[in-house]
Amino acid sequence: MPLRSMASVMEALRLNRFLAAAGAASRRGADELIFAGRVMVNGDVCREPGRRVLPADTVTLDGRPLELPQQHVVIVLHKPVGVVTTARDPQGRPTVLDLLPPELTSRRLFPVGRLDVMSEGLLLLTTDGDLALRLTHPRFEHSKRYQVLVRGKVPAAALETMRHGMRLAEGERLRPVEVSAQRQGPNTLLTMTLRQGVNRQIRRMCRDLGLVILRLRRVGVDAVRLGDLPPGSWRHLSADEIAALVSPNSSTRK
Repeated sequence: MPLRSMASVMEALRLNRFLAAAGAASRRGADELIFAGRVMVNGDVCREPGRRVLPADTVTLDGRPLELPQQHVVIVLHKPVGVVTTARDPQGRPTVLDLLPPELTSRRLFPVGRLDVMSEGLLLLTTDGDLALRLTHPRFEHSKRYQVLVRGKVPAAALETMRHGMRLAEGERLRPVEVSAQRQGPNTLLTMTLRQGVNRQIRRMCRDLGLVILRLRRVGVDAVRLGDLPPGSWRHLSADEIAALVSPNSSTRK
């Protein structure tokens, strides 16, 4: 999957690259158009192929405006508790799209995967269907990292059961889960890494092991981290983060 097709924000481009990306000419042909004085930037003739063009600039060729193909958007949102991971909710509850500004919702972003209404944390949204399929298809086994606060002390046997794989009460067989435990006062903070997409897997695992969840937060998907992003806030993914998501080395396992 080409990285360029998924860039979340258009960075400044050299003028000759802008013309080539807009389909006006090859890179060499763009230089010739620029030197011939046929290209204007913000109403002024520009004969410098290396001139940096910003997203807000207006570029014309022989008086005709040029535009780049619309680029896909990929963002990470810190979904708060009580917000549903859908575009619309029949019960009138707030949705993840309600947290985004109009300039993003007008692009028709959709969530990649789900977080249940009582869970919080990292949620990816995009306009790129190919990327969404890659991130949700079981074949690629993307890792998802969670912090789960549970009541009281967690028995060592429960941790070993998760580490070796377990069968849910409904019959699904789960793959081994990477899990570590850290006491936080009277409770325990579990850090889990999952590589399969069973519905409500953590909540059902804890249910079957007799663990009561007090807070469930997703903090990472592959190389993308929630960090200190406040609940209800969002940010664009960096080019490096997008590259890591689509890299065969980070996304596939044999």
